[in-house]
Amino acid sequence: MSWELLHFADESALANAAAEQWLTQVAAREAGRVYTVALSGGRIAKVFFAAVARLGKERGTDFATVHFFWADERCVGPDDPESNYGVARALLLDPLAIPAGQIHRLLGEAPEPEALAQANAELGRIAPGHGRGQPVFDLIFLGMGEEGHTASLFPGESSAVMEGPEVYRAVTTPKPPPRRITLGYAPLAAARQVWMLASGRGKEAALRASLDAADATPFGRVLHARAMTRIFTDLTGFGG
Repeated sequence: MSWELLHFADESALANAAAEQWLTQVAAREAGRVYTVALSGGRIAKVFFAAVARLGKERGTDFATVHFFWADERCVGPDDPESNYGVARALLLDPLAIPAGQIHRLLGEAPEPEALAQANAELGRIAPGHGRGQPVFDLIFLGMGEEGHTASLFPGESSAVMEGPEVYRAVTTPKPPPRRITLGYAPLAAARQVWMLASGRGKEAALRASLDAADATPFGRVLHARAMTRIFTDLTGFGG
């Protein structure tokens, strides 16, 4: 278990740095190779998406083999203001003219069994798996809540649920809208890279707890299950 923690003065500097680093990685990928990324929601995601769209157009970044998935989604329609996909479409996907065939949204408006079956099948079709059959993302972007939740993984789940092999699963959360679909812990641990964008007041204690102990928060569990995680933050108390 290890991490790289990068501190920034504010959310704009954080978002721009993460966007620049990701676009550099996308541009350097092996020609023709499918590259899979999972996006998250939240305030910092909006700033990040706008930065990626702006810099991507300036640089002329080629997204031809980049396939977009989601770390989690609210059980709402794609045009609902609460939809993580809807935010990404408006700020990132449409501005960059990403083709529909490279966008694999979670069907938040569909019956949950149907949405889960579609999500797991679509990811399995695009993302190669390792020996245990777990699909492996090239990169997952995460955010973090005040209590340390990440994706839609909140405190209070049983060990049996947290240790399950599910890729996507349905959950009930304490934040509205409560019903959501989320990646489980197993695919977060298996991803080649996880980048956490930790921004916003009141999250300092959760990030500190996550760094200190695996069982302190959901993000702590993710962090301590991985060999390396990159953390971009503007939270006070974490500067160099």
